Amino acid sequence: MGSIAPVFGAIVPSQVQQTLQSNYLAFDGGANDFAQQYLPEIYEQEVERYGNRTLGGFLRMVGAEMPMTSDQVIWSEQNRLHIAYTGVTGPAAGLAVFNVPTNAGTIQNAIAPNDTIVVMNPATGVTIKGIVGATAAGGGATTNVTAYPFALANWDTLFQGGAATTNLKIFVYGSLFAKGTASGTFSVEPQFTQFSNQPIIIKDRYAINGSDMAQIGWVEVATEDGTSGYLWYLKSESETRLRFDDYLEMAMVEGELASGAGGVSFVAQQANVPGFSATINAHGSEGLFAAVTARGNIFSGFAGATGISDFDQVLKNLDTQGAIEENMLFLNRDMDLEFDNMLSQVSAGVAGGVAYGLFENSQDMALNLGFSGFRRGSYDFYKTSWKYLNDASTRGAVAVNNIDGVLIPAGTSTVYDQILGTNIRRPFLHVRYRASQADDRRYKNWITGTAGGAYTSEVDEMVVNWLSERCLITQAANNFVLFQN
Repeated sequence: MGSIAPVFGAIVPSQVQQTLQSNYLAFDGGANDFAQQYLPEIYEQEVERYGNRTLGGFLRMVGAEMPMTSDQVIWSEQNRLHIAYTGVTGPAAGLAVFNVPTNAGTIQNAIAPNDTIVVMNPATGVTIKGIVGATAAGGGATTNVTAYPFALANWDTLFQGGAATTNLKIFVYGSLFAKGTASGTFSVEPQFTQFSNQPIIIKDRYAINGSDMAQIGWVEVATEDGTSGYLWYLKSESETRLRFDDYLEMAMVEGELASGAGGVSFVAQQANVPGFSATINAHGSEGLFAAVTARGNIFSGFAGATGISDFDQVLKNLDTQGAIEENMLFLNRDMDLEFDNMLSQVSAGVAGGVAYGLFENSQDMALNLGFSGFRRGSYDFYKTSWKYLNDASTRGAVAVNNIDGVLIPAGTSTVYDQILGTNIRRPFLHVRYRASQADDRRYKNWITGTAGGAYTSEVDEMVVNWLSERCLITQAANNFVLFQN
């Protein structure tokens, strides 16, 4: 007769709930582990292994947000009051004609007959003063300025025996007229320097189907926005919202205009990007880094350990610009430590005595916001570590990171508003967002689908949508400094 294998007769049930040698199954045979017969120990609370993961807050410290109704923001900034030219070509030996760069090759520059001038040669260190006799149109975008030195027969000493006569600097310091003579033949008209930027539309969404919404699995969380408690599918929604909030700031910092005149290169590729076509002009938006690179100051190779001389170069450059007294330094960790090394090697008087005017003269308020202050020359500086430059998911923890920090002036600037037709005061760094009485696009949030209380489509899901339309305005970028390695 046949047989059955294996034989289970060795397992004998017990009449009471007790573990006997004859009534339990062994789990420790083969790939099994005896502990598998017990339920696992589960921690409800989520471990915050990365701390606060959000990167926002930078623009809230240094700027403001204001509405607008147009597709473009245009503003004008003051030019310098006094008259100076660089890149000037000097005359040949024994001659008196300087070739001065100007606009469109006209003689209508800011140097006129009878102006008294200072001519400087940075290559030789020689400075000579003189007076202008005549001006005439030169070749190309230049003006021929005929001038004569006061104390010398000619300008030859300026070149010290045939040294290069290019890259001279000329500036006007006054004028000199004879008795009974007429004034100059033309006046100097001030020119506006005009800049513009355009908003971009930033979107994000989170979707979950109705079935998963009914599968409840609780997780105890403490989110970066200060809320805590138990979440299930909304855990992912919360993180999507926090990420979108960061994108609002990151897009303003990293924004780029399309390369090429009028965004030509992007226009050629628009058909390859969802939502764009060759007939739509979407040229991006100029962010903080792009604006400072194009119109501001860049300091490379800062080394605080070698002393304070590097930082003094920054101060000397600020003197040539707006000389704004209070400035904020947002630095990555390496640059922050370089500043600490720099300050540790100078006397306590250099680092101390700062007035915390930006924080209502309260040192406690500055420290609570993460700033420490020091004073150098006639400037106050408030230094803090910028998490955006340190975070491993953005510009931190990589071998190639050409931005170490940025110096941002505090306070406001006076600009001419083309729409209002008047001078207005704005923070140097501020955000403009699209808004009107019909629609406010600063921060839109809505739910679509057929789950979670929404009944707007036949799709069995809940979709949470976010949208913002905004751009960053960087005014007086000549007062900003970008630190690069």
